[in-house]
Amino acid sequence: MKIAPYDENAYKMDHPRGTVSFNYLLMGDEPEKPENFRYILGRQEGDFSMPRHRHTFEQIRLPLVGDMNLGEQGILREGEIGYFPEGQTYGPQEDPLGDPKQLQLVLQFGGAAGLGMSAGRGRGPEARRDGEAPRREPREVKFPRPRYQSVLIMNPAHFTWLPVPGSAGVERRFFGSFTERAFWIEYLKVAAGARWASATDAGRRLIVVLSGEAEVAGTKIGRLTALQVEAGETLDVHAVDETVLYVVGLPPVQRPAVPSDQFDIVTSDGGIEFENPRERAQKETAGA
Repeated sequence: MKIAPYDENAYKMDHPRGTVSFNYLLMGDEPEKPENFRYILGRQEGDFSMPRHRHTFEQIRLPLVGDMNLGEQGILREGEIGYFPEGQTYGPQEDPLGDPKQLQLVLQFGGAAGLGMSAGRGRGPEARRDGEAPRREPREVKFPRPRYQSVLIMNPAHFTWLPVPGSAGVERRFFGSFTERAFWIEYLKVAAGARWASATDAGRRLIVVLSGEAEVAGTKIGRLTALQVEAGETLDVHAVDETVLYVVGLPPVQRPAVPSDQFDIVTSDGGIEFENPRERAQKETAGA
């Protein structure tokens, strides 16, 4: 188990657009495996602009401060959870800097397509030399065709807290399980003085404390502390104050007996493809 306390001074300018600072909470450190991931806090430092794009990996965002403009797919409001499926195009994004600054929890991880978490753009501070991200030559890259029609937006406030059997004072909001990988998203609320002891063989759990104070393995945890709990490990949370935990469960990626052919082959320098507005206009004109 890993316990990563929140460090307010750990933000680094590590976004390709230069207007978002990253606070790396947890890193998978397994770039060669399809289960690789990275968990960051992204804080907007200036006006943000991003063209329509898609990526080869999965992404889950939770705005903690401020909203996020998704372009044609609407607005991801503060406190909502957005699931950005691998291969799903979204944008263009235009977000002026807010006051206070926008802050988001962002989890990126390898999806069911088995392409893993790209080691390219924005991999982390260790991937940069002399402050610059290493450039990679464009090459043919497989992009999964999206399993869903759009970004999925979940409003936790509209879900019901249900009691967790066998755990007095513990309640759960379960938001869903997605793709053939069956990763899941949920909240757990542990009442002051209550205890939540749990283990699962279903997969790794990545957890961020949204509010409250508790103790895990003799360590105090508070707001924005991150936990990495491996499959089979027991997590034992003793809540001092009412504590809300944001949980994403990541089962192993399974390889199909017959490889999928549901990919687009595009030229890119990594796991992100930015749409060319001129090419899009030409396609729309041709389709008309």
